[in-house]
Amino acid sequence: MCAATAGYRGKSVLVIEHTRKIGRKILMSGGGRCNFTNIHNSPANFLSENPHFCKSALKRYPATQFIELVERHGIEFHEKTLGQLFCNESSKEILQLLLTECEWAGVELVSETRVEKIAAEANGFHLLTSGGEMRCDSLVIATGGLSIPNGGATAFAFDVARQFGLKVLDTRAALVPFTLQPADLEYIKPLSGIAHPVSVSCNGTRFEESMLFTHRGLSGPAILQISSYWNPGDSIEIDLFPDLNLEEWLKSQRDQRPKAELKTVLSGVMSKRVVQTLCDHWKFDGTLAELSNKRLAQIAEQFHHWQLKPSGMEGYRTAEVTLGGIDTDELSSKTMEAKKQPGLFFIGECVDVTGHLGGHNFQWAWASGVAAGQAV
Repeated sequence: MCAATAGYRGKSVLVIEHTRKIGRKILMSGGGRCNFTNIHNSPANFLSENPHFCKSALKRYPATQFIELVERHGIEFHEKTLGQLFCNESSKEILQLLLTECEWAGVELVSETRVEKIAAEANGFHLLTSGGEMRCDSLVIATGGLSIPNGGATAFAFDVARQFGLKVLDTRAALVPFTLQPADLEYIKPLSGIAHPVSVSCNGTRFEESMLFTHRGLSGPAILQISSYWNPGDSIEIDLFPDLNLEEWLKSQRDQRPKAELKTVLSGVMSKRVVQTLCDHWKFDGTLAELSNKRLAQIAEQFHHWQLKPSGMEGYRTAEVTLGGIDTDELSSKTMEAKKQPGLFFIGECVDVTGHLGGHNFQWAWASGVAAGQAV
């Protein structure tokens, strides 16, 4: 996005990619269909030490503009849930869109080329690369964060930032599955592969989406979202029936089906395996007629306010993004240029701007790329 934007302005642009395959994260995203933006995208969908930093770029290049670009290239897409837009066919279409735009803008791309040394000069930068020496007036670092290392992710952006005296905030994996304490995993592990709609909350933030039980712990959209707000040692609270007043519903079921077993009744609104596992663990049993109002209230309380303390997260290997990164105080919010080093720009995931799940991080990539591309 940055290269094409600059190229259309008549700039001579070279994109250097250190891996063999360009756009691997794009190709991997969205289950191979690339969740390329979100129609509800706004600054409220991002975490940052400075929540105002992302406003300028997002306002000047909103989701509607990328959608128009997708439509101009004839790519068919659909809304999945909560404003998330996916290609109907393949994420390859988004990569091809970007490569085509770069071609039309006269951008040159080279792959399998490592940047080994960067030095500032009077009128720009001198680069020593595996493909030889290069010089440029402006240098844009768009190498992402630490997530998905097998996709080519490295700490390159952070190393360059530190080289030029820019502050880099602590980083950690985000939008990532939780691992569980051995005692919790023991009874939850057999549920691996089952998904269930939940509301999950932590530190005052709540997400209502699907949760997936895994052989390591918990995953699914709701868990990935809340992982960005979780800190080691925190508990998370899971509401297994976010759209149902379970206490009142169980009372009504008791009136209608007094002889029915609790597990049988709950299996009508939840996976039978999940009901069996959780009821056995929490020692909930008996027919509805045998359960007093007080007992039904206790059962409902447990299902609505299930407290779990994750042991940790799966880490960068499976994380979709990196939380933290280059301190936004070091950059211009309008141009993404480093305040301490004229001509040096940082865009995308390496900056301390982290989006929610659902296309928001791609939209930040497009918007920050355009902001820098208009300024180089």
